[in-house]
Amino acid sequence: MTSRELLYVKTVADERSISKAARKLFMAQPSLSQSIQRIEESVGTPLFNRASSGLTLTYAGERYYHMAVQVLKIYENFELEISDINNLKTGRIHLGVTNHLGALTLSDVLPRFRQLCPFVEIFVSEENSARLERMLLSGELDFAIMHTPPEPSAQPLIYYDVMDRDPFIIAMAPDHPLMKKAVKKDGYPYPVLDLRHLKKERFLMLHKEQRIRQITDEVLAKAEIPNPDVALTLRNFETAQLLAAQGMGVMLVPAQYSLIGTGNHEPARLSIPESYGAFWDLCTASLKNSFLSKADQLFIRLLKEQFSPGSV
Repeated sequence: MTSRELLYVKTVADERSISKAARKLFMAQPSLSQSIQRIEESVGTPLFNRASSGLTLTYAGERYYHMAVQVLKIYENFELEISDINNLKTGRIHLGVTNHLGALTLSDVLPRFRQLCPFVEIFVSEENSARLERMLLSGELDFAIMHTPPEPSAQPLIYYDVMDRDPFIIAMAPDHPLMKKAVKKDGYPYPVLDLRHLKKERFLMLHKEQRIRQITDEVLAKAEIPNPDVALTLRNFETAQLLAAQGMGVMLVPAQYSLIGTGNHEPARLSIPESYGAFWDLCTASLKNSFLSKADQLFIRLLKEQFSPGSV
């Protein structure tokens, strides 16, 4: 049975007349009469008693009528709810974000979004990039805030919408002998060191499932260092930089993640030549051709505004 059939039976019962119901439904009387007959045939019993005084409901008709009223009310409520969702009066967002990006992005965007949409529920999952991609593929997330993988095409079902680019830099001890080989160049924030000078160095690395490590491996391979000497593998990029500052090794780290103001343990920073493609892209990730609600779209727009040129 369809919502239209439910409406036909309800209207005929309310009007107690096929002709009056047909006028109210803006349809021809014969068409409505035939529709009622088909409904009765489909349920296998008459729904109306037909008398000269008008139509009245049979017992089966009364049960059908009460069900029709309830179901049509559910339809009406659902349409109202959809209207509220479309007008951002209610709704739900489930987004994912990597731990550090949460601090960089959500502290600015969430208060703005909450002010615009106070009744939209927000659920945040903080995971590493690999886990966020798996959650996207399983349908657990609407979208994720993360960095693109070294080869985005390796995830053909995920669309990466780039918002900002962050170059990688070298972190090492301020008194490291290689500091003397770094050269100041226009367009770079720090003195530039060719990565080939690092072939004999020991590296502080993050774990292989972490995106910083994946980018680092790709960049070092371009510098003909496919098997770097790894002094220590950690999960915390801040700890790794503190150790690099004390001469325990060198590491590659995104500029936005580099430590500043750590006193005696602050590492020196060197830029990497552009030819190595040492960078990663901040993006929102979602399933290709997936539906993003108006609330999702607004949140993403606020994110993009945060990273647009001239934003504070």
